[in-house]
Amino acid sequence: MPLRLPTERELRRLARANHFQLSDEEAESFQALLPRLFEAYEHLDQMPQPQEPLRYRHRDSGYRPSREDDPFNAIVRRCTLTGAPSGKLSGKRFGLKNNICVAGMPMSCGSLVLEGYVPETDATIVTRLLDEGAEVVATLNLDNFAFSGAGDTSAQGAVLNPHNTGYLAGGSSGGSAAALYYDDIDITIGGDQGGSIRIPASWCGVVGLKPTHGLVPYTGIVGIDNTFDHAGPMARSAADAALTLEVIAGKDPLDPRQGEVPVVRYTEALGRGVSGLKIGVLAEGFGLRASEPDVDAAVRRALAVFNDLGAQTTEVSVPAHLDAAGIVWGLMAEGATALLRSNGMGHGWQGLYNPGLVETLGKSLRVQADDLPPTVKLVLLIGTYMSERYHGRMYAKAQNLRRVLRASYDRALAEVDILAMPTTPMKAHQHQIDLDTQGIIAHGWDMLDNTAPFNMTGHPAISIPCGKSNGLPIGLMLVGRHFQDGTLFRAAHAFEQHVNWESL
Repeated sequence: MPLRLPTERELRRLARANHFQLSDEEAESFQALLPRLFEAYEHLDQMPQPQEPLRYRHRDSGYRPSREDDPFNAIVRRCTLTGAPSGKLSGKRFGLKNNICVAGMPMSCGSLVLEGYVPETDATIVTRLLDEGAEVVATLNLDNFAFSGAGDTSAQGAVLNPHNTGYLAGGSSGGSAAALYYDDIDITIGGDQGGSIRIPASWCGVVGLKPTHGLVPYTGIVGIDNTFDHAGPMARSAADAALTLEVIAGKDPLDPRQGEVPVVRYTEALGRGVSGLKIGVLAEGFGLRASEPDVDAAVRRALAVFNDLGAQTTEVSVPAHLDAAGIVWGLMAEGATALLRSNGMGHGWQGLYNPGLVETLGKSLRVQADDLPPTVKLVLLIGTYMSERYHGRMYAKAQNLRRVLRASYDRALAEVDILAMPTTPMKAHQHQIDLDTQGIIAHGWDMLDNTAPFNMTGHPAISIPCGKSNGLPIGLMLVGRHFQDGTLFRAAHAFEQHVNWESL
């Protein structure tokens, strides 16, 4: 079908949207020029879309499991996608957050807005997993467009905590955490823009790594902002997470988020113990407004274990940690708004674009925006207002100040190997049905104080289970120097080898 040219009336509307008026002479001239200009668009439209070759073609679209089969509501679809016959991940069964493209597999990002969308290509990390013998057995539930840390905004329903289904799994990668308590899922992949791997890892009692920014390619994954999109492994052990990172890390020329990407064999850090490691206990990570005393206490008990194992812990202070919220929201609101308003991919970067996703999201947002959750609606309102009222100044300032924040942590990490603090200031939220709008937003964003700053600075950060209170897990977060993710696995593995965290 030929492309439709804009009418004169539409040109005048478009002019007003760009804050100018068309004179009669301009309108007539532009109308006369359009057919010639659109010849190029017609030619572009007829050109075949390049397709990334699928290495593993035997795949099915899967099926929605029953509640009996999925008591935590963690799974979107069960499926079978097998990779190479051998490799580092041979025998390992993976679940993927449902914002990761898998060709032929429906992907909704937890939203009605993308319901029915089916990717035509695999994300880079999916191909890497399959190349090393992994089997993909499930796509996993997440908060609606990944804009909540609680785990209860998905159009498919809340993800429930495997330790007590009266509580939430956390978000946005809640399905990626809860599904690890199923016997047929060994390892999962989550995404993290403000804590979305580490929060559910903390609340569900699993290991979750937000890698150094850019270490793991994000190609083929729905994001929020190129400068703080992260994807990483979640598992029941540091060893499985390290093995997975070893496979998915590395340079991808199709991902603009990456610069130089030094990689190592992360599994080699396992078993080295923590003798000689210096751990800085971040003072500003404790006693926050939302902190629960039993969480702070459990983390401090866990840090005492590191001392017993030969590490040296000392308290450090980074006052900028408490000022990070302005940078976080300065980037988050306008960055996410710009991406959504440009149909989910943005402009001005070289790499792999997904025209099918762009078209689907662009169309759906124009007719189904009412289906967006309150979290996304508020971000769009704030982002649009700040852009229109302050003309991008606040986003630009936040981008510059993130370097100052990063340098503040780097100074502390020049004196210690790792920073330590509670992953979230509280344990899992109770699952409350029929929350009002304020309630949904308040309890969806009140756990970000310790996690979100490190999305903005790009430091690697891992959450490991370190204790339990009232039947709910507590997470300890360890933060390392850029591209020293292996040091975090070293510490996490030593801790879990010597401690039954549920008894602490």
